[in-house]
Amino acid sequence: MNSKTSDTRQQIINVGYQLVVNQGFTAVGLSLLLKEAGVPKGSFYHYFKSKEQFGQALIESYFQHYLAQLEAIVGNRAQSGYQSLLDYFSRWLTVEQGVCNANRCLVVKLSAEVSDLSDSMRHALSVGAQRVIATLAEAIQRGIEDGSIEVADATATAQQLYQQWLGASLLNKLTQDQHHLEHCLASTKQILRRQA
Repeated sequence: MNSKTSDTRQQIINVGYQLVVNQGFTAVGLSLLLKEAGVPKGSFYHYFKSKEQFGQALIESYFQHYLAQLEAIVGNRAQSGYQSLLDYFSRWLTVEQGVCNANRCLVVKLSAEVSDLSDSMRHALSVGAQRVIATLAEAIQRGIEDGSIEVADATATAQQLYQQWLGASLLNKLTQDQHHLEHCLASTKQILRRQA
């Protein structure tokens, strides 16, 4: 793929992200997507075999950027493992700056919508979520090793926290009330400090 083709493909993905997080995957038609991306009608299939393949590429691109942000936050060696995780989850809580708020998080937006429609998109979401959990587990393990976190199983704790935060994000989206996320942050602090 030459650089112009790659740039145009990424432009479609970037514009598609903005449309999908606001309207949902099924509500975004190809005509609107191409118009907003400034790409001629009919050229979509030059970049993607189907709308489903576009959705998969969108999810993969989202997780690539999301994981880079996550790794930058939790990989901060100037802080303890505990503090770097609190920084990450505090950013999640902050709606305007959040790393996964209900208006920006494709996992929250698409999990229920596309899981029954597209196996490839469901798989991309699942793989991305597992990578997030693995990255969180590494940060938790670092916290165990530096003495700032007191849990027995880093992977199980990472999975529990990610599930808890996704659930709180869904409730936040439903109720438009951030107290679910605030409670989640308080619970996260307790979970990471309980005796192993």
